[in-house]
Amino acid sequence: MKNIVVTGGSGKAGRAVCRGLVEHDYNVLNIDMQASKDPVCPFYKVDLNDLGQVIDAMQWSGGKDHPFRKFRTPDAVVHLAAIPAPDLMPDDVIFRNNVVSTYNVFDAAIRVGVKRIVWASSETTLGLPFSPSNPPSYVPVDEDHPMRPESAYSLSKDLGEEMARQMQRWNPDTTFIGLRLSNVMEPADYERFASWQDDPHFREWNCWGYIDGRDCAQAVRKALHVDLVGADHFIIANADTVMARGSAELMASIFPNVAVKRPVKGRETLLSIDKARRVLGYEPEYNWGQT
Repeated sequence: MKNIVVTGGSGKAGRAVCRGLVEHDYNVLNIDMQASKDPVCPFYKVDLNDLGQVIDAMQWSGGKDHPFRKFRTPDAVVHLAAIPAPDLMPDDVIFRNNVVSTYNVFDAAIRVGVKRIVWASSETTLGLPFSPSNPPSYVPVDEDHPMRPESAYSLSKDLGEEMARQMQRWNPDTTFIGLRLSNVMEPADYERFASWQDDPHFREWNCWGYIDGRDCAQAVRKALHVDLVGADHFIIANADTVMARGSAELMASIFPNVAVKRPVKGRETLLSIDKARRVLGYEPEYNWGQT
């Protein structure tokens, strides 16, 4: 499991994932529409809405003198490419891009013989943005929480999970692992956290969650190697929240009527990573107190 195609390797999560893979001695190809500002691996410009281009990229071998000249069929595909949030473009553009590109990546990977696809789903599938008028059903929010997409973006991710389930059913020897990523942060982003502390409403929309990009990269590496065949999904967040005050206090203040399924200790995440810990062996290594 050493030759990895990463779609969207030029984005925020993608840059961290590509760097993490390269630092762990993987051969990585970034396929995206724009080159990365952190170019740690080869880049191949591909429009993921064009199935032929995606199939071509999956079989890319580089030029005659390229170090990956024999990099024909990847061992796995990490699909991170998407319009990454609601409201960045018109809803129909977000929906069409994210659904079609995900289908093309899944289909192309299977066509060329890839057996493992790790891909970015989203915390937004669980009902975000949360608010006092649209609270979570319970906390810690886990993988059994109702799927409640509230935007074209989150609906595209919800349908991506359904595509993974059905395409895996058609190809029972494959593995599709969806990572429901929380709000991705780079170390430079942590400077903003101080400005959030006086108003817990500012980050209530995802129960004050986040994921350090470097831990996102760790989760991807764990997903590449976990002994699992089938389609499954995991919430991937950091072990703490973006707030200095305790999580139980935050819930009592903002969501007093929401059920707390188990005791929450200190600043513990309210986006449960218990399943990721248990199945993937994922354990966050970074947080906003240590950059």
